[in-house]
Amino acid sequence: MASTSINTFTGFVGWKSSSLFPHSNALNATLSLPFKPKPHFSVTCSASSSDPLLVKAARGEPVSRPPAWMMRQAGRYMAVYRKLAEKYPSFRERSETTDIIVEISLQPWNAFRPDGVIIFSDILTPLPAFGVEFDIEDVRGPVIQSPIRSEEGLKALHPIDLEKLSFVGDSLKILRKEVGGDAAVLGFVGAPWTIATYIVEGGTTRTYTTIKSMCHTAPHLLRTLLSHLAQAIADYVVFQVESGAHCIQIFDSWGGQLPPDMWECWSKPYIKEIVDLVKKRCPETPIVLYINGNGGLLERMKDTGVDVIGLDWTVDMADGRRRLGSGIGVQGNVDPAYLFSPLPALTEEIQRVVRCAGPRRHILNLGHGVLVGTPEEAVAHFFEVARSLKFDTLFQNKSAEDPRLVA
Repeated sequence: MASTSINTFTGFVGWKSSSLFPHSNALNATLSLPFKPKPHFSVTCSASSSDPLLVKAARGEPVSRPPAWMMRQAGRYMAVYRKLAEKYPSFRERSETTDIIVEISLQPWNAFRPDGVIIFSDILTPLPAFGVEFDIEDVRGPVIQSPIRSEEGLKALHPIDLEKLSFVGDSLKILRKEVGGDAAVLGFVGAPWTIATYIVEGGTTRTYTTIKSMCHTAPHLLRTLLSHLAQAIADYVVFQVESGAHCIQIFDSWGGQLPPDMWECWSKPYIKEIVDLVKKRCPETPIVLYINGNGGLLERMKDTGVDVIGLDWTVDMADGRRRLGSGIGVQGNVDPAYLFSPLPALTEEIQRVVRCAGPRRHILNLGHGVLVGTPEEAVAHFFEVARSLKFDTLFQNKSAEDPRLVA
């Protein structure tokens, strides 16, 4: 999972104007978009006793140890990736060509055997499929030549065309076959607010001044954009599930750039809309939500209806578990810098995080993506330690004191 924007990352459902613009019905006449309904498609999502460990943990089922994977699991820290990137220097080519996607996605699987294999893609990948073209430049990163900052700009948007994303579906199908039942295949998407920051700002930003200003100067415009993104992303999620993804992670990477009350207004409703739509069609598919810098948002994140909340490394896992309670899953949250530490220190930190998370509803991960330059032997050690953990050993003393800790 690697890119310059996240480095990780569907026909309309019963379309009608009120569902597309749930936050600004009065604006439908003035901000009409050239959207047309597309037919429903069905998907069968059901739980099974043979589901991978990660899926069971995400659903809250008893497991013997925490499943583990890493954000930015594939990427520049791996020598095999760097060699392949020399052969295919364009990130767009690497992330939009089925054979290359599969090869990169499987590189960490072949090397480390994580419990989750995430598709190599990017949160911006679906943009051209609903009318927003972009490029990725070596220095600037993502560049959108025609940012949407006016009613005229909204006219470029259209329903997501899944045929333009066939490489994603084909890759997920192949990954599902290659991995078998030994690991969960993970899909991912960007949250509407995070995607909108690129579309409005025209690329990467450090200040978010244009889109934050729009919250006050053109709220109707921003709500229309976010509503369209919510529907398109929900359809994209279902498409990924239909194609083979066991589990989906939503990255609201820049949600943490909003004050909590603004996140409540400008990000949360649209994430919740995605979750509600996906749960209606794929009720057994776990959804994970990750926000970079989410310490002030945990309780608000819980209200989105997701199954698992990813904690970044600035939140103490024990504190996060107390704040969220035992009825929802947690993911994380080892500091990526620990992978540069002596291996015994890494072992101790993994064990500490797992103990703080408890024996139920925990997916072991980093609190952010793998850093460039991370030693591969440290990544291997991370997964070796994860596989060696046993809840009945880690919690045997505590379980006698507190029976709620028994898996």
